[in-house]
Amino acid sequence: MPEPQLPHIWFTALGAIAIPALLCWIASIPLRDASIVDRAWSLLFVAAGLVYALAFGATSPRVLLTGALLLAWALRLALHITVRNWGHGEDRRYQQIRRNNEPGFAWKSLYIVFGLQAVLAWIISLPLLGSMAGNRPPGWRDAPGIALWVVGFAFEWIGDAQLARFRALKRTGDAVLDTGLWRYSRHPNYFGDCCLWWGFYLLALSAGAWWTIVAPILMTVLLLRVSGVALLERDIGARRPAYRAYIERTNAFFPGPRRAAR
Repeated sequence: MPEPQLPHIWFTALGAIAIPALLCWIASIPLRDASIVDRAWSLLFVAAGLVYALAFGATSPRVLLTGALLLAWALRLALHITVRNWGHGEDRRYQQIRRNNEPGFAWKSLYIVFGLQAVLAWIISLPLLGSMAGNRPPGWRDAPGIALWVVGFAFEWIGDAQLARFRALKRTGDAVLDTGLWRYSRHPNYFGDCCLWWGFYLLALSAGAWWTIVAPILMTVLLLRVSGVALLERDIGARRPAYRAYIERTNAFFPGPRRAAR
């Protein structure tokens, strides 16, 4: 079970996460763009990781390992989303949330969007806490977690890069990306993110923090059923007929061989 001081450190991390979330909310009001929270999402974990690192010794080998993996993921993702969304205004999904919650969305977004994201990041950060709190130096027990993290990071990075190149071609009509990793999964970047967080969990498990399993489970549910695959594909088949055919022949999440068209 968690050591007595861990809940205190974890709640301190919630306060640290709340600061960038609050600043993003303030910035979103004049911009009328709540989707800037996506750019800050991974950085919320950095705020939590900083609290954990300071609590357990920033020079500890386990803290350094976990922190390096966290920074690599967070900075890449924040930069990617910022570049991707720059100059495009508020994302379509957030525009719908805005319409559903007017009047007063500017104030409601504090808890509907930014507060919710902060709480989710706080819960999902548990494996970072569990890993950094471990007394055992990194060793062979951490190898599966590192390997799964590398697989996830590669899927996320390569998938995002392939999609960015596809979009840069500015194809007309109903073109669908179905090459590269996207040939085997409709959402290889989300699959990568899922693997990556299960990798963090295996690092925590190696340190004895089995109880942090709620975090990767929550991340998996979010990616599959809430803000990831389910949300993006809610009406995409109606808007893009070619995507319906893509759905029929390609796995949604886990990579696999293509199915024959019906």
